[in-house]
Amino acid sequence: MLTSIIAAAVILALLIIVHETGHFAVAKRLGVRVLRFSIGYPPKVWGIRHGETEYAIGATPFGGYVRMLGEEVGEEPRTEELELYVRELALDVVTAARKHGWTPESRQADEEIVEIARRLNPDPPARAPQPQAVIGRDLKPEEQSVVEAIANRKSTAEAAKALAASPPRALIESFRRCSFPTQSLGRRFLIVLAGPVSNILFAPILLTIVYMYGVPALLPIIGQVKRNMPAHAAGLMPGDNVISVNGKQIDTWATFSSLIKSSNGAAVSVVVERGTGASARRLTLVVHPKREDEETIYGNKAPTWVIGVLPSGKETVKRLGPIDAVEQGVVGTFTIAQTLVVGIARIVEGVTPVRQALGGPIMIAQMAGQEARQGFANVALFTVMLSLELGIINLLPVPLLDGGHLLFFVCEAVRGKPLKLRTREIALQVGLLLLVALMAFVIFNDISRIVQG
Repeated sequence: MLTSIIAAAVILALLIIVHETGHFAVAKRLGVRVLRFSIGYPPKVWGIRHGETEYAIGATPFGGYVRMLGEEVGEEPRTEELELYVRELALDVVTAARKHGWTPESRQADEEIVEIARRLNPDPPARAPQPQAVIGRDLKPEEQSVVEAIANRKSTAEAAKALAASPPRALIESFRRCSFPTQSLGRRFLIVLAGPVSNILFAPILLTIVYMYGVPALLPIIGQVKRNMPAHAAGLMPGDNVISVNGKQIDTWATFSSLIKSSNGAAVSVVVERGTGASARRLTLVVHPKREDEETIYGNKAPTWVIGVLPSGKETVKRLGPIDAVEQGVVGTFTIAQTLVVGIARIVEGVTPVRQALGGPIMIAQMAGQEARQGFANVALFTVMLSLELGIINLLPVPLLDGGHLLFFVCEAVRGKPLKLRTREIALQVGLLLLVALMAFVIFNDISRIVQG
């Protein structure tokens, strides 16, 4: 149980970091101020400020977020947003002073900025030192406004309220340059899209590493031959090692199975090696595949060409060189992504039972634990699948998900202006209700699976 919990926590934390790093990197590249990068949700357990951003860990796992400056699109920033920005600018000045060797009388950041502000704005003004002597650089115009306001009011909170009530031009212009809502529509779209795309791009990278490390693969050794099926009629026997099908060399059970399924019912020539050592001999057998309904990974049944054999379960490790690994990583990612998209479509269509298809955190923990016990390759392949799921699901046009925000942006592009704030609030409330209901359902579903065995 402990292994499952630890494995699930590590995998989810990794995928959250990848997702939020996408938002973070693009936002920073486009000049948007990122206030916090958090793994987990509040309350905050630990945090450290580096540059303009606080990096934090929250007490509530299974999530994370990047908080950017500004919250809503509007003609003018809201008072609370400006107050927050003033406090952030004050922390910028404190950070710069600390780097320059500032030794404060107090260890509280709010009191530090008051000390710095008083030093930069002494009475009489003639005694004011150059900013370079205190913080190691010139003050930006918006920082100058903040420092002067703090020096006059002897309090960051009071200065923030005063500046928010009557913001100077430099403060407003600076806020608009680095807040998220005031960016162009294209920039906002890219920042939000970057999260899911990061998860999707992470999959082929990790899959490439897995292929180079070595992937467990079933050997093409027959373990069971079903009676009254084509393989039995052709003379295949348990223990036969499949060498080739229609002249194509076979190295894994997956290749063997794929060739049988793609035969379209035509007779196939199967070369097998029977026996071991000196008694080993090769036989060529002709098998006529039979079409039967088989259960698919989506939970429904579909007609498939089969011959009636099962693998022995013996495995090998298949390793690829860097070039082949990259190729297979991309192809494998596309295949898994296609399977996931089709699976989601089948759920929506009602073809796949919802209770069978959906799993929650308990199921994820169980699967993570199972894969972790099998080794790095298995847990990495599981991580690839989850990363693609996270990326694809986040693109769904559901409010609160990234896809919901992208839908808002599309509506804004069509209308020529953002949707009304009240409309977005209602949509987000509906989205929250849907996500809470979904989470409750999948947790109940997980518990039902455990109870029912």
